[in-house]
Amino acid sequence: MTSETRVTSVEEVENGFQRELDTDRWAAAETAYALAVRHRDGGNWDQSREWVQQCLRLLEGFPSDAEEQVATRRLSVGGVQLPTYLHEGVVRDRFGDIALTNDT
Repeated sequence: MTSETRVTSVEEVENGFQRELDTDRWAAAETAYALAVRHRDGGNWDQSREWVQQCLRLLEGFPSDAEEQVATRRLSVGGVQLPTYLHEGVVRDRFGDIALTNDT
């Protein structure tokens, strides 16, 4: 059996995020991270910053004391490989200045 990963469009990933936001906030955080990567890699810095901030807001609601609490559940979203662990430190490390809020 072969496994093919189809890179979905940004619009499809954003639609998935909207569904997840109502049903699975952790999945929504993973998807927000993937959208931030997609926009950053496409050179759309403003959109990337918005998705980074959305991801960070979602992660605020989750405990992060142990590895199993921050372990991602999926390997990739929309063609973006997710980090093994997803928490504020990882997001800030991966996105640098983009992760800073406008008022910082």
